[in-house]
Amino acid sequence: MADQYVRTGEDKRPTGMPVIRWEEPPEGPVVVLLDQTRLPTEEVERVCTDASALVEAIRSLAVRGAPLLGIAGAYGVALAAARGFDVDEAAMALSGARPTAVNLSVGVRRAASAYRSALAGGGDTGAGAAAALAAARALHREDAEASARMAEHGLALLDELLPGGGHRILTHCNTGSLVSGGEGTAFAVALQAHRVGRLRRLWVDETRPLLQGARLTAYEAARSGMAYTLLTDNAAGSLFAAGEVDAVLIGADRIAADGSVANKVGSYPLAVLARYHHVPFIVVAPVTTVDPETPDGASIEVEQRPGYEVTEVTAPQVPVTGAGGGIPVAPLGTQAYNPAFDVTPPELVTAIVTEEGAVSPVTAEALAELCARSRQVTIS
Repeated sequence: MADQYVRTGEDKRPTGMPVIRWEEPPEGPVVVLLDQTRLPTEEVERVCTDASALVEAIRSLAVRGAPLLGIAGAYGVALAAARGFDVDEAAMALSGARPTAVNLSVGVRRAASAYRSALAGGGDTGAGAAAALAAARALHREDAEASARMAEHGLALLDELLPGGGHRILTHCNTGSLVSGGEGTAFAVALQAHRVGRLRRLWVDETRPLLQGARLTAYEAARSGMAYTLLTDNAAGSLFAAGEVDAVLIGADRIAADGSVANKVGSYPLAVLARYHHVPFIVVAPVTTVDPETPDGASIEVEQRPGYEVTEVTAPQVPVTGAGGGIPVAPLGTQAYNPAFDVTPPELVTAIVTEEGAVSPVTAEALAELCARSRQVTIS
């Protein structure tokens, strides 16, 4: 299979705009988001003046990706506190905006806990709001730091499993700086490999039905000057059969205590293909994505998305006629099965890479030890 060449030039961040930020204009604090539903054709910001607006942004996927959802949830609590809304009510609405991604509830709890602690310590609501905002900013900063460490650990593992470089990596959905306070999770590993000259090819799954791979990962890869090729999800099997994949790198929205991994739907078939073809299947996610309260994969609540995401397609500047705002591609009244995620069992996962290091083989005991080590580091 012919290889294209990486473009030369300095690496750039995928966008000139921050993915999420806190601002305090004269009319009151706001959370500003890069609207990911408008990419790659437009870089448009969305301003959220209250938690309900942020909930809608989360549900519509204007802001998405497990680590970034945690950051957004924390800023949402801080926004409710700063504007004088009911913090508990806002926290509940934010936590329930998307059920599968555990980072969202983690971020919400962290900011809400900081708010309550300030009040319990004798502070007023202003002090509580300041504490919630400080917690959100700390989470944002920590995620950026975790992203850098995941990239280092992930590349070290790739070099150990695949000595000699020239890595041909297949990825699914979007796991770059659009989902993170830093450069992402799985994509950050591929980006690091690119920077040190050890990435030969990034294979980008289109990721149907919402095309996060085509719209977002390809966008990030192009802006970073990486050698990449886009493929439809159902072409992955032929790619494996041709011997063109050295490793699969994906992110995660929730990792159960036993090591089962919930990620964007289509991840599980890749794990099966990887096992059959003896290709490493690696999950890259921060420790906050590991949920000790979820015992196994069967206990993970998988979000069901609207059917029109399957029965319609959307395209910029094209007239729409469908109920969901898209172009119908199926007969009127067609029912659609549209889970947002699927679950990969731990026996199909070669390794889970976190900012605290890699776990391989993936077992409940190894994950529990990793989480305990992470807590000790945080405390110290």
